[in-house]
Amino acid sequence: MGDMDPHIFAVAEEAYKQMARDEKNQSIIVSGESGAGKTVSAKYAMRYFATVGGSASDTNIEEKVLASSPIMEAIGNAKTTRNDNSSRFGKYIQIGFDKRYHIIGANMRTYLLEKSRVVFQADDERNYHIFYQLCAAASLPEFKELALTCAEDFFYTSQGGDTGIEGIDDAEDFEKTRQAFTLLGVRESHQINIFKIIASILHLGNVEIQAERDGDSCSVSPQDEHLNNFCRLLGVEHSQMEHWLCHRKLVTTSETYVKPMSLQQVVNARNALAKHIYAQLFGWIVEHINKALHTPLKQHSFIGVLDIYGFETFEVNSFEQFCINYANEKLQQQFNSHVFKLEQEEYMKEQIPWTLIDFYDNQPCIDLIEAKLGILDLLDEECKVPKGTDQNWAQKLYDRHSGSQHFQKPRMSNTAFIVVHFADKVEYLSDGFLEKNRDTVYEEQMNILKASKFPLVADLFHDDKDSVPAAATSGKGSSSKINVRSARPPLKASNKEHKKTVGHQFRTSLHLLMETLNATTPHYVRCIKPNDEKLPFHFDPKRAVQQLRACGVLETIRISAAGYPSRWAYHDFFNRYRVLVKKRELANTDKKAICRSVLESLIKDPDKFQFGRTKIFFRAGQVAYLEKLRADKFRAATIMIQKTVRGWLQKVKYRRLKAAALTLQRFCRGHLARRLAEHLRRTRAAVVFQKQYRMRRARLAYRRTRRAAVIIQAFTRGLFVRRIYQQVLMEHKATILQKHLRGWMARRRFQQLRGAAIVIQCAFRMLKAKQELKALKIEARSAEHLKRLNVGMENKVVQLQRKIDDQNKEFKTLSEQLSAVTSTHTMEVEKLKKELARYQQGHGGDSSLRLQEEVESLRAELQRAHSERKILEDAHTKEKDELKKQVAVLEQENALLKDEKEQLNNQILCQEKDEFAQNSVKENLLMKKELEEERSRYQNLVKEYSRLEQRYDNLRDEMTIIKQTPGHRRNPSNQSSLESDSNYPSISTSEVGDTEDALQQVEDIGLEKAAMDMTVFLKLQKRVRELEQERKKLQVQLEKREQQDGRKVQVEQAKNDLDLDQDADLAYNSLKRQELESENKKLKNDLNELRKAVADQATQNNSTHSSPDSYSLLLNQLKLANEELEVRKEEVLILRTQIVSADQRRLAGKSTEPNINARTSWPNSEKHVDQEDAIEAYHGVCQTNRLLEAQLQAQSREHEEEVGGLQAQVEALKEELDKQQQTFCQTLLLSPEAQVEFGVQQEISRLTNENLDLKELVEKLEKNERKLKKQLKIYMKKVQDLEAAQALAQSERRRHELNRQVTVQRKEKDFQGMLEYHKEDEALLIRNLVTELKPQTLAGAMPCLPAYVLYMCVRHADYINDDLKVHSLLTSTINGIKKVLKKHNEDFEMTSFWLSNTCRLLHCLKQYSGDEGFMTQNTAKQNEHCLKNFDLTEYRQVLSDLSIQIYQQLIKIAEGVLQPMIVSAMLENESIQGLSGVKPTGYRKRSSSMVDGDNSYCLEAVIRQMNSFHTVMRDQGLDPEIILQVFKQLFYMVNAVTLNNLLLRKDACSWSTGMQLRYNISQLEEWLRGRNLQQSGAVQTMEPLIQAAQLLQLKKKTPEDAEAICSLCTSLSTQQIVKILNLYTPLNEFEERVTVAFIRTIQAQLQERNDPQQLLLDSKHMFPVLFPFNPSSLTMDSIHIPAYLNLEFLNEV
Repeated sequence: MGDMDPHIFAVAEEAYKQMARDEKNQSIIVSGESGAGKTVSAKYAMRYFATVGGSASDTNIEEKVLASSPIMEAIGNAKTTRNDNSSRFGKYIQIGFDKRYHIIGANMRTYLLEKSRVVFQADDERNYHIFYQLCAAASLPEFKELALTCAEDFFYTSQGGDTGIEGIDDAEDFEKTRQAFTLLGVRESHQINIFKIIASILHLGNVEIQAERDGDSCSVSPQDEHLNNFCRLLGVEHSQMEHWLCHRKLVTTSETYVKPMSLQQVVNARNALAKHIYAQLFGWIVEHINKALHTPLKQHSFIGVLDIYGFETFEVNSFEQFCINYANEKLQQQFNSHVFKLEQEEYMKEQIPWTLIDFYDNQPCIDLIEAKLGILDLLDEECKVPKGTDQNWAQKLYDRHSGSQHFQKPRMSNTAFIVVHFADKVEYLSDGFLEKNRDTVYEEQMNILKASKFPLVADLFHDDKDSVPAAATSGKGSSSKINVRSARPPLKASNKEHKKTVGHQFRTSLHLLMETLNATTPHYVRCIKPNDEKLPFHFDPKRAVQQLRACGVLETIRISAAGYPSRWAYHDFFNRYRVLVKKRELANTDKKAICRSVLESLIKDPDKFQFGRTKIFFRAGQVAYLEKLRADKFRAATIMIQKTVRGWLQKVKYRRLKAAALTLQRFCRGHLARRLAEHLRRTRAAVVFQKQYRMRRARLAYRRTRRAAVIIQAFTRGLFVRRIYQQVLMEHKATILQKHLRGWMARRRFQQLRGAAIVIQCAFRMLKAKQELKALKIEARSAEHLKRLNVGMENKVVQLQRKIDDQNKEFKTLSEQLSAVTSTHTMEVEKLKKELARYQQGHGGDSSLRLQEEVESLRAELQRAHSERKILEDAHTKEKDELKKQVAVLEQENALLKDEKEQLNNQILCQEKDEFAQNSVKENLLMKKELEEERSRYQNLVKEYSRLEQRYDNLRDEMTIIKQTPGHRRNPSNQSSLESDSNYPSISTSEVGDTEDALQQVEDIGLEKAAMDMTVFLKLQKRVRELEQERKKLQVQLEKREQQDGRKVQVEQAKNDLDLDQDADLAYNSLKRQELESENKKLKNDLNELRKAVADQATQNNSTHSSPDSYSLLLNQLKLANEELEVRKEEVLILRTQIVSADQRRLAGKSTEPNINARTSWPNSEKHVDQEDAIEAYHGVCQTNRLLEAQLQAQSREHEEEVGGLQAQVEALKEELDKQQQTFCQTLLLSPEAQVEFGVQQEISRLTNENLDLKELVEKLEKNERKLKKQLKIYMKKVQDLEAAQALAQSERRRHELNRQVTVQRKEKDFQGMLEYHKEDEALLIRNLVTELKPQTLAGAMPCLPAYVLYMCVRHADYINDDLKVHSLLTSTINGIKKVLKKHNEDFEMTSFWLSNTCRLLHCLKQYSGDEGFMTQNTAKQNEHCLKNFDLTEYRQVLSDLSIQIYQQLIKIAEGVLQPMIVSAMLENESIQGLSGVKPTGYRKRSSSMVDGDNSYCLEAVIRQMNSFHTVMRDQGLDPEIILQVFKQLFYMVNAVTLNNLLLRKDACSWSTGMQLRYNISQLEEWLRGRNLQQSGAVQTMEPLIQAAQLLQLKKKTPEDAEAICSLCTSLSTQQIVKILNLYTPLNEFEERVTVAFIRTIQAQLQERNDPQQLLLDSKHMFPVLFPFNPSSLTMDSIHIPAYLNLEFLNEV
């Protein structure tokens, strides 16, 4: 490094090597005067680090580090009198390195931006570069809305005079700045917002402020163009800004005043606002640059580059120059401590005799500035004084520091002071010090900016103190579920309290910088300016020496010359200079002694060197003397080595030359002999060659002469022949011309005659066709024509219906016969079995033969019965098959007839009601458009809610100030009025909505019918309540009776085991009671169905004549239900009497029952036989009734299921056939390759559908398996209990004849679809189910599982009537979802996952809310899962708003992914091969979309991305309607971006681009059809792009072409059509551009259109989203919660 001239790369290399070698952090301090080249030097140092330590990964962090320089120069550098690119702020850039010393990130800290330059510039100076760059680019189309002109037109950019810099192009620099923004990841929208804020500052400076006559107030004109532009660009309220620019608010403890300001105060306030806006924007840009340069990797070490302002002194020095010179004092002190103090400490540490040299120490000057009661402390103290002034502060400085040697007072001024800095004396003018130190901006103006409708502007001025804490939730017992904000605004702290001054902030940041520099190894770069005139190749020696003295370089040289600048460690010195040591001295092992002896012998003057503890110190020049001795020693040794080596080389060379000479002689003699022999041989050969050559030359001469004669003859003959041929050819061509001319004349004559004949024929045929059409219309309007068309159709339908009824009757009779035969057969078999058993007991083996005969006869009868049954079954199956065939034939005929009828009706309607249909369609379109606009307005209101809150607070403060009178407080009525202004509608809105719905139903149905249906409904409700009460009473009585019977049975079993028969009877009676109860439940269900039927009929808009029939039908059903209920009551009474009589018989017949049971045979007692026969008969009748009823219900059910299944199969086959026909027609239109691809796509879609069906089947089978396992466990327990009971009964009842056993089964408790959790587990529930849940964990589970789990928890809280728990759970869920979405704001899968779950939770709250409008598709089981206690209508609104926000975030993510692909895929990529050869002339690639081919996308990439979006949303269970709306929005974005690029690019407007667009759009439409998304309306959003592609392909010459274009391009505006025609580029020289006359013809024909004025489409436009109600078919008790969700604390209820 020291061997070459000073260079910035050498310093950077030294710092990099020391960091790698010593593993210590390094710093490079670049210092010098303004204009000396500090910024360029820092830039080159960073460029060196970026090149040497480039990042190992693909993050390109070094490019981002270098890209930050153009941005910071644009916003922080300006032209001064000394420098055209002066940095008006300080910066310290830390470049982080990893363990391999590659750049992994960077961080930037800035110091003291010169804000005053925004509003004031001295002569021959400029404002910051960004203002002039933006004015230079004001003509760009994207900056039209900024309303900027040249820089000379604005006050903030024209104060310095000349607004340009020689050799600098502001427009080119602005383009570099934008590219740097893009490279650092700043989005285009944020860039536009940044430029808006900068332009608003320029407009604010041009606001004209008019003073009033009194001089104490002023005003701004409402028509001020610049103020309007300022408010528009920042999105603030014009009236408020106009008011608070000229007024200020004074707040005391009891009152608030609004005070007007004078002209100078308003100007100062305006300038302060402009400076504050620019400073906040500067800080925001620096923060975003640091975010872009930040890395998550661990930093091993860093190198800091400090580029800070140099020492400055001007004619007028203010607060900024004071802070700059203060910072340079601190840096100079750090340099002194590093160079001077460390130098002397080194001598002291090495114990070298050293005389301390005095050097300049600037610590007293620093103490004067920053010590206690120093200049900065007194300045801060004066700023705190309410009426502090600059003059008072200057006087305090004179009083306090007049005795300091670094502080002086000027002779001719009482407002200035002089500080003696290390470089020079500087006189500071105290005017403005207090104002700049306070940096005051009025709070009212800040509040207006905080309420901006632009998020970036509002974020710039929001800090932590401005955030208002959320209002506390309502207390216990509160029924409201929505937080209500307090009406009284919270007291805002004054902006003057605890606000740090600028000087205090700068001093703190400077101390932090010093700590950082002291913790690193510093390297210094001193920049010297050659002259002050900014002239090239001109050097001023005096100025250079002055700068060297100010930088401390001369002081460093002086100290180095006075001391020992060179130093060597003993070990290094010995290794370096051991060649100078004598051989006998090397025997000594002490290296210090060797070094002493060598130096004493070589250097005679002992003052030239000193021996320290660990080092040897040398005076200047002694090391060079030692190096000379060492070089002489090496030179002598080298000469000796060279002498010996050269002698040896010469000997070797001589020997080699001698051997070569002998070899050469031998070879030369042989060569001479061979050459003589060769000469003789060649002489002989030459003679032979001469002979042959002479012969050949003579022969060639003869041939040449002969060939010339032949050629002359040939040309002569050819000339004569060609003349003859030309004559014949001319005659032949004349004949051909005559032939074609005569043929053309004949054809033209024929075409004229044929055209006239065709015109006559067309006119005649048109006349005949009009007559026939008129006759057909008259015939079609007649009713007889319709009757003729429908003749026989009604008869056929009636005959078919009768035939079906007859066959159903025959089927019922056959089924009844079959059931009767089977029942009688079973009864006979049972009787015979019982008689056989009794007979065997009575006669034993005596009558075995007779019994065998009876058994054989019974077997024969049984076989006959089986054969008859088989015959009946065969007949039934045959008739069933015939019925199916007939039904199919009838359905086909009926379908044909319906088709014919529909066709005829359609023809009639089309002929008669064309105008009516068009009007109705227009009205529907208008209604739909209004509905969509209303939705979009509502969703925009949801988005702008946060912005309007701040604006509301500002307006409320202003109203209170206007209305308030001194000494009075706010009326409590204001509180009530403000409390009503909540975020969401109140609870009463649901009641109002219900009443409105009821009124609407009454209006639709009619007053009379509505009243009748309501009375019927009330009667049914009353009757159902009475029946329910009676059923409960009967159930209680029967349960009591059963308990008594059970107790008695236990007593009787303990006393006597012979009562088992009667207990069995009692058990049978209890079973009968259970059957009656089940039938009673059926009756209740029937009544509920009747109730639903009444409600459904009340909602239907039937005709008036059908209402009495429906009413009578309901009354008949009610009468039948009452009669059946009475019958059941009588059966219950009979059963009760039987139970009582059985008890009496059991009590009265205790003594007789043993005698009866002791009889051995039943034939001996005739009475006993009659009793058992009666019981047997009763049992048989009951069994037959049950069997008949069961068989009849089963057969009717099977018949209905089979008919329904056949109908479903027929419909499915029809749909499949239609789909196949459509696909077949589509494939016929495609090419063979496209047909193959289409077939593969169809097969893939079919396989995916089958895969999904199989997945659903597997899930169902798993659920059935779990249910069967549970049932199996229950049955195993029952079987074990049954076996134990049977074993006990067999041991106790072996001697009894009748053995009847009744088992009482335990009733298993079913899952009710509710989940219970404790209050303390709520946070764990939200964490496991919301905040930490990933969609990948639920890949194989049921879609929307978290929504179902949350609803089951809400349902349990509703079940226990805990309103606080419901409120807390739903609020935590909503906040958790918002937190997750905010964290994953760029994750499409996560956003889609929570959109589907939020919508499903919203659907569940609607489906189970209890509202009849949402319960129409519920099953009876689902109706049991409805909420009982709470109305969650308001939370449904909150969830709906949350769904809208999630949907908007989902669209934003998808657009961010797709937008970079669109232009390349739709316009630039060549999807049709062969079109590259027909590109328009002058076509060039776009750098924005194609950079070395890396960012080029094809249409397949876009389709793949959309496929991934569709797959994610479908797999996560998102509603199909929402998926359709998502793709409609995405296709609109594709249309808008493509069309806008087409309108802005001349090279894209060609015929080939139109062909390419049509192909790409057809591929997108094909994709929509393949995903069944054609109903989404996405194709309609692409209509402007389709018409633009067609416009590029149409002819553009004749007026007919103009009419065709006007009729075709209905979705394009006039400006867009004209723009495309102007940009149209011909493909080749055969095609012409569109003429100006043709374009004017288009404009004339399109004058009547009311098209919008904007040329480009709004790519950010978002369609309003609609969430239709989509109920779930699942029941809550069928949902299984997987174990990996970690929800073990949830208990199933």
